[in-house]
Order: sequence, then C-alpha cells, then structure tokens
Amino acid sequence: MISGQTLQTLSSILGPEHLLTRQEDLIPFGTDATKLRFMPEAVAFPGTPEEISRILQLANQELFPVIPRGAGSGKSGGALPVEGGLVLAMDRFNRILEIDRRNLVARVECGVITARFQEAVEKVDLFYPPDPASIHISTLGGNVAECAGGLRAVKYGVTRDYVLGLTAVLPTGEIIKTGVETAKGVVGYDLTRLLIGSEGTLAVVTEMVLRLIPKPASRRTMMAFFDSASATVETVSEIIRSKIVPTALEFLDRTCIGCVKEDMGLAVPEGSGALLLIEVDGDEGLARKEAKRVKDICTRRGALEFRSASRLRDSERLWEARRNVSQSVYKLRPDKISEDIVVPRSRMAEFIGFLEELASRCDLPMAAYGHAGDGNIHVNILFDEKIPGQMETARAAVKELFAKVIALRGTLSGEHGVGITKAPFIEMELSRPVLELMGRLKKAFDPRGILNPGKIFPYKI
Repeated sequence: MISGQTLQTLSSILGPEHLLTRQEDLIPFGTDATKLRFMPEAVAFPGTPEEISRILQLANQELFPVIPRGAGSGKSGGALPVEGGLVLAMDRFNRILEIDRRNLVARVECGVITARFQEAVEKVDLFYPPDPASIHISTLGGNVAECAGGLRAVKYGVTRDYVLGLTAVLPTGEIIKTGVETAKGVVGYDLTRLLIGSEGTLAVVTEMVLRLIPKPASRRTMMAFFDSASATVETVSEIIRSKIVPTALEFLDRTCIGCVKEDMGLAVPEGSGALLLIEVDGDEGLARKEAKRVKDICTRRGALEFRSASRLRDSERLWEARRNVSQSVYKLRPDKISEDIVVPRSRMAEFIGFLEELASRCDLPMAAYGHAGDGNIHVNILFDEKIPGQMETARAAVKELFAKVIALRGTLSGEHGVGITKAPFIEMELSRPVLELMGRLKKAFDPRGILNPGKIFPYKI
C-alpha cells in the first residue's frame, strides 16, 4: 500500500498536477490491449530522469511497486499493475531530440509515438524500419521494452537491430547510459541488448539512440489470393528461396479475409482460402524487377488472382486494413485470446494444418494472420465468455497450441513478450536453470523487487 505520507512526497517530487489518485482517473491505467484489469493506487507523470530516480529511491524505502507504462497497447499485460502500486506514465517524455543526417542516428525520448518518429525521419529522406501494427499509438519506449517487430521485420529486422544506446534509470535510482552513438562499440557487457525486451522489469528507459538508414526510393505493394492456407505459406517459402527478401510478406487466412474485406475494399475471388500481402522496396529498377519475379512465383504456385496496388493511396489503405485485423476479428465473437507464436518457415504449412484441426475440434473460430516471411503467426482464438464453457475451451486450446509450437521448434512469442499472459507457459520453452539465471539478473538490478513485479516469471523471484 502507498501511504498518505508517501503520496504527499510523490506530489512534492512531481508537482500535484502530475500525480493522479482519484479512482475515476486511475481506471484507464489499469488495463491494456489484453482487456485484463488491475487497478493502480496512483499514477505519476514524471518529466525528467531525476524525478524517476527520486521516485524509485522512495519505492525502495517504502516498498511499493512501480510499473512503467507507455501507451498501454501491449498484448501480454506487461504494463499492468498486478500488485497495485504506482504506474509510471511516460507521456511527458515525448521529444525528438536530434536527427543526425550525417551519422544516420537519432536521439529520442521514450514517449514518442512510433509513427510520429517515422514521419519525422522520412521528411529528411531517412528511414526507421520497425513497423508494429500499433504504430499509430505505441511508443518507442514500449517498442524497446517488448522488442517490437512488425510488418517489415522479414527484411529489416526488429527494434533491437536499431537501438545503439539507452538512457535508463535503475530500480535502485541510478541513472545510467548504455551503448554507443557510433556504428561499432564492444566495450564491456552489452547492457543495451539486455534491457531491450526486458518488459520494464530491469530499468526505466527514458531516452534512446536509434540507428537510421537511407529511405528506399521506391516500393511496390502486391496482393495474391490462394485457395488454401497451405498453398499460401508454401509460396512464401519459394519467394524466400528465390533470394527475394520482401519488405513485408503478410499472411491472412480465410477467417481474416472475411473480417477485413470491406475495410480493404476487396472483391475476393471465389474459393479464396488465404491472402498474401507483399511489398518490395529499393531503387526503382530493383523494385520493379522483384515485383515481377514475385508475380511469376505466385502465378506458378496457382494464385487464384494477383493484383498490384496502382497508387500509393491504395497501398496505404491495404496496409492500414492489415494493421487493423486484430480489431476486425471481433466481428466474429466479443472476446478473444491473442497469441503471437513463431515457427520455422519450413514448418508453417504443418502449423496451419494443425490450427485448422484445433479450431474444428474446439468449435471456435481461430483467425491466423501475420508475418509469414519470418514465421511469426498471430493466432486469435475467438469466444464468448457469456456462453458456458467457451472461455475454458479457449484457454485449453492455448496450451495445445503452445505444445505444438514447441514441438515444431518454435517460440511462444515473437513480439508481444511474456508479461503475465504467457508466464504460466514459459517453462514449456525455457528450462528451470535458465529461468533461475534470469532471476539472479533481476535481483542484481532490482534487489527489493519493486520494478514491475509479477511479470515474466511464473513464480516469485
């Protein structure tokens, strides 16, 4: 519990206008994209690393939890105050500090919205590739905490591939800088990589140095319909084997097509079982050449129909509809469990076959879509919790799903993280000695266990 005296101290650190304590004001900070709910006792809006340092020192003295929070778009509950305490809302850290065109780096604060940052660098003909579906609401700090990927990861990689250095506040209050602002740097342990993807359990990141690349001169968006999901993922494998590395290679199954076809303005060919959205980029000649090769492969693989987006506006409409698939599937049922498994590309067809059989056996819609180019499939298990037994069936299906993923040499999460939703299953993938080593690292950073407790580990650290 946070005492009245502690709240007064927090108010003096932040200023009363930057501390929320009224119940009605706290409600939005007790949930995220999982729709789970855990109420905080207060919400702080710090404006400097020094304020965060003082808050964390106070938390160590008074032993109350502190939970860093970006935009609340996480899908594994990583920013939920599961043990109460103080939510640290990072909204005020919203400045793009520098875009260095000569050295292709930028310095930016953690609360900057990802899409806003991308727009800023593209205005000076540069490019920041990470492209999560939540790009218009998620923050760069949240992307770092989860090591976000997105639609362009097949060609350009994920968030960790673009973070050179961090400014962060340790749970014990020290302000540290990790990494470099140069293209290379191997001095000491790589603490930057350790903090990326740590889900706010090891430090509070306030600022980052990000690597940029030149903006591609041209990009082309294409769409191919196939009669089955297996034919679609086999086409993906052939595209990759042909040494074409698309910017994006996105898969939507029959269920997803039905949910988004109006948003996309799609006339869907009869008999369509799956859809590929494909994008290539580069100089004009290369993009045109690769687009033709992609068309040839899709045609040879029996595509029912192949289309190219003729205008940039058409292309953006298609990608925006793809980003909204997660919300569109609510048309089928009012509730869902959203997972983001990864399997080797060569095993995707086997996985999709298993998923279709599981959905049939459970009598629940299971929508599959995602980043087929790197084997990262988002599985949405749809149900209605008001119908007796459906929630229990959905939860049992998750365990079967994860067991199959591990059997296929996959992983339980490609970009959503563990948080609280995957914590009960983490030992399916990680051995107890590995988890114990991670626990020792957590204790070294956070000896009193005040920073984002109850996350990742299935037991008390």
